[in-house]
Amino acid sequence: MDYTILILLLPLATFLLLGLGGKWMSHRAAGVTGTLAMAVVTVLSYLTAVLYFTAPRGADGAWQTLTPYNMTWLPLTESLHIDLGIRLDPIAVMMLVVISTVSLMVHLYSLGYMKGERGFQRYYAFLSLFSMSMLGLVVATNIFQMYLFWELVGVSSYLLIGFYYTRPAAVAASKKAFIVTRFADLGFLIGILIYGYYGGTFGFEPDSMSLLTGGAAMMPLALGLMFIGGAGKSAMFPLHIWLPDAMEGPTPVSALIHAATMVVAGVYLVARMFPLFIAYAPNVLELIGWVGAFTAFFAASIACVQTDIKRVLAFSTISQIGFMMVALGVCTSTDPHHGGLGYMASMFHLFTHAMFKALLFLGAGSIIHAVHSNEMEHMGGLRKYMPITHITFLIACLAIAGIPPFSGFFSKDEILTACYEYSPVMGAVMTVIAAMTAFYMFRLYYRIFWSASPAGRASAGDTHAAVATAHGDTAAHASHPHESPLTMTIPLLVLALVTCLAGFIPFGWFVSSNGTDYTIHLDLSVAVTSVIVAILSIALATWMYRGAKHTFANYLARRFAKLHRAAAHRFYIDEVYLFVTHRIIFAGISAPIAWFDRNVVDGFFNFLAWATHTTSDEIRGLQSGQIQQYTFVFICGALALILLLIL
Repeated sequence: MDYTILILLLPLATFLLLGLGGKWMSHRAAGVTGTLAMAVVTVLSYLTAVLYFTAPRGADGAWQTLTPYNMTWLPLTESLHIDLGIRLDPIAVMMLVVISTVSLMVHLYSLGYMKGERGFQRYYAFLSLFSMSMLGLVVATNIFQMYLFWELVGVSSYLLIGFYYTRPAAVAASKKAFIVTRFADLGFLIGILIYGYYGGTFGFEPDSMSLLTGGAAMMPLALGLMFIGGAGKSAMFPLHIWLPDAMEGPTPVSALIHAATMVVAGVYLVARMFPLFIAYAPNVLELIGWVGAFTAFFAASIACVQTDIKRVLAFSTISQIGFMMVALGVCTSTDPHHGGLGYMASMFHLFTHAMFKALLFLGAGSIIHAVHSNEMEHMGGLRKYMPITHITFLIACLAIAGIPPFSGFFSKDEILTACYEYSPVMGAVMTVIAAMTAFYMFRLYYRIFWSASPAGRASAGDTHAAVATAHGDTAAHASHPHESPLTMTIPLLVLALVTCLAGFIPFGWFVSSNGTDYTIHLDLSVAVTSVIVAILSIALATWMYRGAKHTFANYLARRFAKLHRAAAHRFYIDEVYLFVTHRIIFAGISAPIAWFDRNVVDGFFNFLAWATHTTSDEIRGLQSGQIQQYTFVFICGALALILLLIL
């Protein structure tokens, strides 16, 4: 598989070509170049998957771990060194397929969505950099190489979120994402250094001698710190605050960041280090599970009251990432018959979620492209104008709600089964969150496609330019809603087809790593319960939001006004961060330190400089350079010595 290096080199070359020479290329040429390069990468990724999974397994029945490329980059000691290379195993190959597929759909979709945008070439350059960074992250041969690409993902996401750099909101959102994830990545880096020192390697399998000499005792600390980095990238509470604001970027960017790439990096990190968590830090793994459960519930409760279509999907993403973390956290061993079900379920849900969440975001982009607003109040009745977007969006909603036979049903059922095996309490909690998911997604669906059209749809067309300018996503060009062009609807149809079929993939066979396949099976009691709960939630959303007036929803908002207001303001977590940073850190700590620095430290050195300067002024006459003065001083000194000797 020597060709696998091209999976990284092609998007890197595209980034350099478009970044350095894009200004001499037309929009069409830049878009086609980026899309064709990603199409080739996708073909190579699928070829890699076919060749890998059709190759014979090892003697123990496990999938082989292949390393087509590996080179020593930094030799630190005789045994400790940092390598660069490509590592292929089941979850790495799976992630190659997921990332390349979603990225290709985003590249193709952007040809229509971003048409006419200023900075079109720059946009495709940033897309290529982001794709290369994520692909490099998943095929890393060691944890330090993963960290390098991890930081590249952070940089490229900063560039994409802040694409509309003339808008203060986009600049603030990109800085917020960058700063929050940098704080989390500091923990990741410290964890890597502890792991390398006590584990004797930066590889994913620690040195056995280092563990025997006391390194094993430090593994929980190292892995816990690494998870902090993963929690930042995957927007786990309380490091989730950057993700909703990342909606300020173009909508296709939201699909790329929130579906299959950046936000699942933390899940992939835990999955990659999963054998170490099981062997040396099971308590940390359980903590990860409960953090994921709280994050899932917290985000779902906020999503139930948001009015911005992209923010609903953003909090939905946070909640679904919580599901994946819970699935990993409830594992008690790598044995598929004794607790390892959650590992398979997490990877399965990562795969299915990538497809239907990308479909949801691209569908949202199609809707925004038609009505030139992110707010649901500017939508309603769109099923008559946008039939393809309507059907594909409905398929994605059914999938995330867990309705069979769509893919989300199968992967979510596996997670719920693993949760019930771990603890009935955890199972019940996650079932409630699954019900909330179905409710808020169909609240979104009905308000977009079924509720009454906004008053004066035609007059709204007169103001759509102002709305589009405010949101910055796309140039306004029509007064009435309309179906999107083929470059935008084809990715919707492809992802909808995958969403319908992905649940039937024998996923447990693909992610097996220890020679025993994980068995995908439906626990009838869990499946029936989850489907009934989902149907009841959808029925409730239908009753509350299908009509024009939303009477009961408005009554609940008034009846529980404080709770509704708190949820709408994200339970004021952002305000807490602002209070801590501005009032405590900046005003209470930084300002006194700055005053001390300016008045005491700088004052002391200013006084020292003044004293030196004044003294120099007073004594500089002693070195005037005048021979008469030197002669006079010499004679006076000589006379003084003579008088001293005489006396």
